[in-house]
Amino acid sequence: MSSLQEITSEKDFKSHISSLSPSSLLILSFHTPWAAPCKQMHAVLATLAAGYPVTTPPAVSFVSIDAEALPDISEDYEVTAVPFVALIRHGRVLESISGSDAIRVRDAIEKHAGTASPGNSASSSIPPPLSAVHPPKSTTTTSAAAPEVTSAPPLSPEETKEALFTRLAELVKAAPVMLFMKGTPSAPQCGFSRKLVSILRERNVKYGFFNILADDDVRQGLKEFADWPTFPQLWVQGELVGGLDIVKEEIDNDPDFLKDFAKPSAAAA
Repeated sequence: MSSLQEITSEKDFKSHISSLSPSSLLILSFHTPWAAPCKQMHAVLATLAAGYPVTTPPAVSFVSIDAEALPDISEDYEVTAVPFVALIRHGRVLESISGSDAIRVRDAIEKHAGTASPGNSASSSIPPPLSAVHPPKSTTTTSAAAPEVTSAPPLSPEETKEALFTRLAELVKAAPVMLFMKGTPSAPQCGFSRKLVSILRERNVKYGFFNILADDDVRQGLKEFADWPTFPQLWVQGELVGGLDIVKEEIDNDPDFLKDFAKPSAAAA
């Protein structure tokens, strides 16, 4: 049976790609160690991989990549949040799924790779999805393999807002230090975001990020949730610090600000 292979370098990734047939289906999963939904998605994909036989060359290949450790690969596939799964064949992305909807991931894999062999079918072992660091706006499934659901009445504006705020409350705590920015750290889309990324990098701060340009619900909702109208926004342990100017002031007042969240330097190691 197949397995989910962790790739830790660009060299290994290129080597793996070259070992595949152009017609092979590459299932590429991006994760980070700090995002809890990624752990469940890893279990989901490992379970699904076990349902497909090993062939030479592989007809289906399941690969896992740390999005932060290999940022160039993440940027190539336009990863803006994790977990993120891309299905690739003939060098072309057939479908991508941002979020931890296990049923949607399973349906996409079965759509492009075929159903796993009956003796190895793992569909019934898939756990229910967790909230994602950046959930998809729609989790509706259309595959016949998906469980039947009963249509629910539409949410009222109050219920919709409550659901969004619940999501935002989880999102601001997705990492001890969370940066809500325009673009990504490797490709900031505004000068303020670029400067704040630079400040965090100079201090070797380990942080999570969210590209607000990829999700307008978060972009607009966070303004009200935080009572802060502009971006970027830096959150520490679920509490809003503020934008670029506020972060600069905090550092001026306390040079050790964010020191507790710094990664050990190579010299210290």
